[in-house]
Amino acid sequence: MQTELDTWQPRLAAIARSAAGDDGAHDASHLERVRRNAESIMEHHPEADRLVVLAACYLHDLVNLEKNDPRRAQASTLSADLARRLLADQGFPADRLDAVAHAIAAHSFSAAIPAETLEAQIVQDADRLDGLGAVGLARMFYIAGRMGSSLAHDGDPLACDRPLDDKRYALDHIPVKLALLPGMMQTAAGRALAEARLALLEDFRATFAAEWRGS
Repeated sequence: MQTELDTWQPRLAAIARSAAGDDGAHDASHLERVRRNAESIMEHHPEADRLVVLAACYLHDLVNLEKNDPRRAQASTLSADLARRLLADQGFPADRLDAVAHAIAAHSFSAAIPAETLEAQIVQDADRLDGLGAVGLARMFYIAGRMGSSLAHDGDPLACDRPLDDKRYALDHIPVKLALLPGMMQTAAGRALAEARLALLEDFRATFAAEWRGS
């Protein structure tokens, strides 16, 4: 028998695909990875509303603005508003629209909206996990390339004697933002996964700097 999740998953994926742009760091594969991250976290939280989490995972980037766009902090709220309208048109359960919209609005680092429900906490953790580890590293450099950033500072890649600046130097993004994510995770399962993935990034940063300096 087809379940509610089985019914909605292809419909949600189709909505997300229809809104996709040309950003390879926020494409359909990103949405699927976020969904899988959320499913891993929900193994520890069977009480979570899986349909709300599923919808928010697929639709959290409906409005995707570049990292250096001055409206960046508004993207998650715009995505939440658009998701609410699109889901209502599709006949999504009306009593869960608020929960989906909140989970989408709260997922963003730059928006700094507190995640007030378990579902929002799971979606936020799941999205942030995709910024860590090997995939997160690839996404970091991809986004830096789109923004026109340099790989690293010529003479001081680890910022020992200069302020960190991740808008100019991609490598700086690890200590500026990514290293903070494990401590910001809302769930214990998300935190454990984040800490393991951050260790890979920190090892990479040290190795990169050694090669960059020719040591």
